[in-house]
Amino acid sequence: MTGDELDAAGIHDPALRADYLRCRLLNARHGRTYFLATRLLPAARRPAVHALYGFARWADDIVDDLQPAPARRADCLDRLDTELRRALRTGRADEPVVRALAHTAATYRIDHRHFTDFMASMRADLTVTDYPTFADLRHYTHGSAAVIGLQMLPVLGHVVPREAAEPHAAALGIAFQLTNFLRDVGEDLDRGRIYVPADLLAAHGVDRERLRWSRRTGRTDRHITAALRDFAALTRGYYRRALPGIPMLDPVARPCIRTAYVLYGGIVTAVERDGYAVLHRRSAVRRRVRAAVALDGLVRVGAARLLATRTARTGHTPHGGPLPVEEAA
Repeated sequence: MTGDELDAAGIHDPALRADYLRCRLLNARHGRTYFLATRLLPAARRPAVHALYGFARWADDIVDDLQPAPARRADCLDRLDTELRRALRTGRADEPVVRALAHTAATYRIDHRHFTDFMASMRADLTVTDYPTFADLRHYTHGSAAVIGLQMLPVLGHVVPREAAEPHAAALGIAFQLTNFLRDVGEDLDRGRIYVPADLLAAHGVDRERLRWSRRTGRTDRHITAALRDFAALTRGYYRRALPGIPMLDPVARPCIRTAYVLYGGIVTAVERDGYAVLHRRSAVRRRVRAAVALDGLVRVGAARLLATRTARTGHTPHGGPLPVEEAA
């Protein structure tokens, strides 16, 4: 994270600056799409986004690391949860990522329930290996994804009452999560997990053994393809629900979210283009497409900042945003 970003965010304490830098490194290493889109935000808001995603990645890495025994991973997650609760209450923590998250939560007045729900879904990943219905998966994605959108909303700012923007923010978080599930069917299967609902698979005559056979042999299967096509359509539905929320955001934040929306939706398109071969290879958005979307985002950023300059003269400010420095301290 550049010093300019931290200065713009009013983060001057050397230790806290180092904490935010750690979050930025996690986001850059593990979330290429998120990281690229975050670069389109005003500098003052980027550290908070890195803190939110850095923490999410930190917890996710604990549950996805299959080297320690399940009991060891559960213990690590419990310790993280305890530290998170203490940090949200007092602002003090041992882990740099948790300290940055607590600072962001206080600065932007993020509801602590979103972090509680997130940790509950992370804990589910230690024991739950499949989901009978989409209703069951939807309960999981509330904590793993919808709350990420809700956490982000105060950071991004909004020009409508928060209650109007929240359903769309939650839907976008779920759309991104379902996209990950679609892209990573093979990798998740290797970890013993299936996120495509069992009833959707069964409607096409697919079960865990058929998925394992396809993964093991590298052979395609029309039944699996049909099931994944249905899951992709379900995912597209969440993108449609999320889209009306982008104009509800602070204009200077819209290019960032629109870029993430287009790039992540492009992963679904890439999966379709590759014939739903997600059990055999990882689909990705082509570089030239990523470059074109990023360029479009930069153009939109310029226009949004010009609009923001004009709006500032009228004295109107969007909802959300950080507390004044003296309140956030």
